[in-house]
Amino acid sequence: MDKTTKNLPLLTESQVANILGCKVRALQRWRLTGEGPVFRKIGRLVRYHPQDLDDFIEASKRRSTSDTGQSRS
Repeated sequence: MDKTTKNLPLLTESQVANILGCKVRALQRWRLTGEGPVFRKIGRLVRYHPQDLDDFIEASKRRSTSDTGQSRS
């Protein structure tokens, strides 16, 4: 994370769900299974950093339906 992204405001579950086009419940389920974007737990609050969300979206890119997203050696 560089200086330009370090100080961006953290996003709420609702904001992230809106960006990803999913329900808050999906984010909650992904947190339990470790499938979703990296998040921060601040007390009882769950927040997402915009750079982590961008990284998650970038890592989700696929070229075909059979592409598992795993790097090929």
